[in-house]
Amino acid sequence: MKPTLVVLAAGMGSRYGGLKQVDPVGPSGEAILDYSVFDAIRGGFGKIVFVIRKDFESEFKEKVGAKYAGVVPVDYCYQDINDLPSPYAVPEGRTKPWGTAHATRAARATVKEPFAVINADDFYGRDAMAKLGAFLSSVDPSSLHFAMVGYRLSLTLSENGSVARGICDVSSAGTLVGVTEMTKLVRAGDMAENREDEANPVRVPLDARVSMNCWGFTPQLFAELEERFPKFLAARGAEMKSEWYIPFVVDELIKEGKADCAVLPTDSSWFGVTYREDKPYVMAEIAKLVSAGEYPPCLFPKS
Repeated sequence: MKPTLVVLAAGMGSRYGGLKQVDPVGPSGEAILDYSVFDAIRGGFGKIVFVIRKDFESEFKEKVGAKYAGVVPVDYCYQDINDLPSPYAVPEGRTKPWGTAHATRAARATVKEPFAVINADDFYGRDAMAKLGAFLSSVDPSSLHFAMVGYRLSLTLSENGSVARGICDVSSAGTLVGVTEMTKLVRAGDMAENREDEANPVRVPLDARVSMNCWGFTPQLFAELEERFPKFLAARGAEMKSEWYIPFVVDELIKEGKADCAVLPTDSSWFGVTYREDKPYVMAEIAKLVSAGEYPPCLFPKS
C-alpha cells in the first residue's frame, strides 16, 4: 500500500501579510504546495489528503484540487474549531485554531495507511518527499515508528527577520531525542542566535538539525491523538490562543518510551514565506530549480 500525503491547508489566509497558500510562485502559476504534491507523486505517495476549512472549500477545490484530476487521488478533511471531545467546548470569544496536532487529527477517519504530514505553505524539496516515501513504504503500519525530516538550520533562516524553529537533539543512532523550540533565531556570523532574551542570546550551530513540520507517521498516531487531546484541553483549553502542536505529541511519546522517531537528514533548502519580503527569494530559488531541470516549467499541464 502506498503512503498518503496529508497537507495541512486549514489556514488558507495569511500569516504573512495577505499572501495565500494558492498564490503563484512558480513560472506557470504554481503555488508552493503544488511542488510538494509533485514531489510526493514521484516519491511514491499514492494519495493526497488536504486538511482545509469548510468556509473556503469551494475556492480551494477550484484553485488547487482541480489541478490534480486524473493525476493522483485527492481527498479532503475539515479542521473545525468545534471538533472537540466531550465534554469540552470552545471558550467564548476564541477564534484561533487548535494547532497542527488538531489539524492532523481531522484526518483520523480518512487515513488508514502510513502517511506524511506537511504544511501547505512550505517548500520541502524532492529529497524530503523521496526519503519520507521510502520510509513510509517499508514501515510496519501497526507500530509507533515515526520519522521526521531534519533540515540544516542555515538553510531555513530568513534574511528579513527572526524565525521560530524546533532545534532537534538527535541520538548517535539517528533518532530524535527531543525538540527545543526557539522563537527568535537569526544568523550571527558563523552561528545562529536565539534572541528571545536580547541580553543573553543563545548561540546555535548553523548545521543543527531543525524540524520544519515534515513528518512520517503510521495510522497508530490517531489513537494517541485521541487519548492526548482531552489532556491538552484540560490543561490549556480555556486559553484564547493555546495551540496543540505535533512536536509536543511526538516529544511526549518519545519520553514515555512508546514511540521512536528516525531523523531523516536532508541538505535540501527549505523555503517559506515567513515575511512578505521572502516571496521574491522563494520565486527566484524555484526558478533556479526549474532552470536546473529539477522541475518542469509547468507541473500540471491542463489536458
